[in-house]
This record gives sequence, structure tokens and C-alpha cells, in this order.
Amino acid sequence: MRIDIRFLLVLVVAICITACSATPVAGQQINGVSFVSSKDNLTQSHIDPILNVGASHAAVMPFAFVRDKNHPELQFNSERQWFGERYTGVKQYVEALHQNDIKVMIKPHIWIWRGVFTGDMKMDSEADWELFEKSYEDYILLYAALAEETHAELFCIGTELYNFTKERPEFWASLIEKVRNVFSGKLTYAENWDKVGEVTFWSDLDFIGADAYFPVTDEVTPTTAKAKGGWEPHKKLLVSLSQRYSKPILFTEFGYRSADYAGKEPWVSDRHDGKMNAKAQANLYEAVFETFWDEEWFAGGFAWKWFHNHDRAIQEENNRFTPQGKEAEQILKKWYERDVK
Repeated sequence: MRIDIRFLLVLVVAICITACSATPVAGQQINGVSFVSSKDNLTQSHIDPILNVGASHAAVMPFAFVRDKNHPELQFNSERQWFGERYTGVKQYVEALHQNDIKVMIKPHIWIWRGVFTGDMKMDSEADWELFEKSYEDYILLYAALAEETHAELFCIGTELYNFTKERPEFWASLIEKVRNVFSGKLTYAENWDKVGEVTFWSDLDFIGADAYFPVTDEVTPTTAKAKGGWEPHKKLLVSLSQRYSKPILFTEFGYRSADYAGKEPWVSDRHDGKMNAKAQANLYEAVFETFWDEEWFAGGFAWKWFHNHDRAIQEENNRFTPQGKEAEQILKKWYERDVK
């Protein structure tokens, strides 16, 4: 059988173009920390430790509160909230970070009483859904307008709200359009690790946002190699999502506790009395960076979580998520400083 060389060349070029267009290039790496809101103003002494690890970005998180997962009205921007959780505090945080050339993602969060998971929110009636949607839209558009006023680089339209996105797709399409009319920067949404593949509106945003608490290993103190192996099936999912929507992947949250079995169920945040295992946390951090940070389709992420009072955070031995004062902080510094120009 005769093969037309010219036809083969055209076919190869076409395949290459298709493959290249399906895999987006993220551009500048986002080396971020998730800033815990506090009662205090953000001062230079709070920002210097972020600069010291080479972070380029910080997530600032205004909170809304609700009594239970079926309650249709949010409470937000209240004087009863901590300074950093409400409008004036978010504004001060963003401005202080920008003065230090740290880019910002404003990332609204809902807190349900007793820490009930927000992804389970579901209203009991159409009337309740409509009331909740109005409350949520007011909340998001308030902070989208603040993001525009302060020239925040990114805005997140929601955090871990899968039932809400599944049940009310028309609302989310309308909300994204309204946010676009208010905010001129980049948009994302932060979905929990186990539902990130089921969100239907990624094509309308700039980044596919994952709160990246994927289970990777059930070992007490996993090696970096073991954790990297555990990432492989999840990485395939993320690559396929990136190619399907032609959008880069952003870890809107990533991190681990400094505790035994930290890679088994990384989403678990309940307080417990187990000993600190800084090595497990550090190895898991290293695995994330080695697995993702050199991929062109990967935009970076925001380490969970960073307390404003660094001096206090490093004095307290704990098995919580913060990398501050632990081996994981040095892993952050190594990778984040690598990308500093």
C-alpha cells in the first residue's frame, strides 16, 4: 500500500495543533498562602514572613455564616465578625498585601454552625432556594465589587458548594455573568477534591479550582516517592479536566496536617491529641511540588493555612495544617523562591 508522505505530514501537524490547543499553558506560577482571618489589622510584621518564603500570592477569605445546611439566609459583613472576616478587614488586608507586591485572591467561605460540610447544603423548598440565592448573590457581589475596587488579581465565586451548584445550574450561570460585569480580573471556583470533576461551569471561568485534599497514602510517615505514586490517578483526572475545558488547574487550597497518616484523609480537620509528625507533612508537601509545579497546565496553589501572627504560630507545637515553624515551611520556601525572578 502506497502512503502519501504529504498526507502524513498534514495529519501529524493537525494532531500536534489539536493536542497543543487542548492543553493550556498556565503562565505565571501562583505560589500562594491561605491567610487566616483574625481580629487584628494586617501589619508589616505579619506580611514579612510571607515574603520570607517567597510567596507571590495570598488568599483573603471573607466569611458568611449560616445556622444549618438547610437554612436559607446568610449572615455576613457583620460587626459581630472578626475584622478580617468582613468588608473593612478584607479591604485592609488586600491593600497591605498589595503594598508588598503580593497578589491577592479574594475567596469567600461559608461557615455552617459546628463545622457541617458546606457541600451538603440543600434547601427544603423552591421558596427557600430563591431566598438563599438572593442572600448568596448579595454576598458574592459585595466582595466581587471590593475585588474590583482593590484591584485584586483573582476572585473565587464560591468554596465547596457542590449540592448548590448541582441543584441550581441556572443560578450559577447568571451569577458568573453578574460577577464578570463587576470584576475585571480572573475568576475561579473552589470545589472539593472529590467533586471537582463534576462541576459543569468550568468553561465559564479562568481556572479550574480544586481544594486538593486528595487521599494519596495510608502510611504513618509516607516517603515522598510513596506520596507521588498516590497522586498518579488524581493527576490523570486533573490533566483530563484541563484538556477538556482548555483551562489551567489551580489548587485553591492544598496542604496537610503535621500528623501521623496525614496523607490518608487529608481533609480531616477535627482537633485531636495525636503527636506532631512534621516529617510526614514535609514529605507530602514535597510530593505535591514534584508532581505538579513543573506542569505547564498547572497554575499553582494556595497552601492551607497561614496565620497572621507568625511568631506565635511557630512557638506552638501542633499537629494542625499550618506549615509555619515546621519542616514544611522550608519546602514551601525552596519551591516558592525558585520561581522568584
